[in-house]
Amino acid sequence: MEEEKQEKHQTKPIRCIVKLGGAAITFKNELEKIHEENLGIVSSQLRQAMMSGCSPSLKVLGMDWSKRHGESEVSCNIDDFVGDAIVNPSRFVVVHGAGSFGHFQASKSGVHKGGLDQSLVKAGFVATRISVTTLNLEIVRALARVGIPSVGMSPFSCGWSTYEKNIPSADLSAVTKAIDTGFVPVLHGDAVLDGLQGCSILSGDVIIRHLAAHLKPEYVVFLTDVLGVYDRPPTEPDAVLLREIAVGEDGKWSVVKPVLQNMNKQVETTVAAHDTTGGMETKITEAAMIARLGIDVYMVKAATSHSLRALSGELRGNIPDDWLGTVIRFVS
Repeated sequence: MEEEKQEKHQTKPIRCIVKLGGAAITFKNELEKIHEENLGIVSSQLRQAMMSGCSPSLKVLGMDWSKRHGESEVSCNIDDFVGDAIVNPSRFVVVHGAGSFGHFQASKSGVHKGGLDQSLVKAGFVATRISVTTLNLEIVRALARVGIPSVGMSPFSCGWSTYEKNIPSADLSAVTKAIDTGFVPVLHGDAVLDGLQGCSILSGDVIIRHLAAHLKPEYVVFLTDVLGVYDRPPTEPDAVLLREIAVGEDGKWSVVKPVLQNMNKQVETTVAAHDTTGGMETKITEAAMIARLGIDVYMVKAATSHSLRALSGELRGNIPDDWLGTVIRFVS
């Protein structure tokens, strides 16, 4: 019944779901500090990708009419909108991670382990949501400033919940209605209620997989703080960028390019001590599950020429040799 309701609201195909990695848009080792430069470039690249087919000289109609920190006036020129129809962007959905927002509060209080009957966990639940929704607002504002009609949508507020940290079901009607109305939903990792342990952290990577399964985008892009997936932590000597990963019908994945000396060796990943969402390992697992649906997934460094090409959909089919990133795709 729920899926019928979602199908009823979705009338057109989704072009792309984008995951803004928390480490790419925040300084992950500095509490609640946004990487303003990266966020600005990513916002502009998203606009360019969404408005493909429109004139490059199309005027940017900013939609953030709130006062910004350090400024005395609100940036809003109503005359710009008179007689000008807002160009609806191609259908994108944005999901972002928390980075230096939320993880600290969640790990200190143990929200990801559940136990809302404990006062510390309940306080941490509230503190985590304050932090992640603060970041969500700033990302929505950054996108709005470049003319993207973005609307923040929190999983908790939309009634999403988990069971053993997985999403058994989620009502996507609000998301699909927003898309059909011409808005770009901006979702985020969130603290949510859990049917087994009381509460949990729902990561942006899990949200992406759930959205992809129901919205069936043409492709999915993960924007990260590194070029893509490596065979070991990229800070280690001789780390190799994996250019292409194939996912089989059984969900298992293997490296296609480059050919590694030890093909049986597992890719090594690391997780920061305060990261309650699983780090790169979770990203690869979720990306593989999306690829299994027949949807290409691109992992690429944010705010680079490579990320713009991925967002614009230039990588369908053969991957150019001069593109640096990782493509994860289904192979039957």
